Amino acid sequence: MLFPKKRIELEEGDYYLTPEGYKCFTAQYHLKRGYCCESNCRHCPYGYNKKKNNSGTQPRE
Repeated sequence: MLFPKKRIELEEGDYYLTPEGYKCFTAQYHLKRGYCCESNCRHCPYGYNKKKNNSGTQPRE
């Protein structure tokens, strides 16, 4: 298992629905989760870039 799984209760502001109907998680949610999943998330606060294959362990400022 690559990342530990912990259940995070979703709150208002943790995600929004895209026009296609998908959940898009916000930086607020990612910070609550506490780590980068390296999935190239749209609102990643950790600075992951799939093309460069890097991520920080701390959120970007």
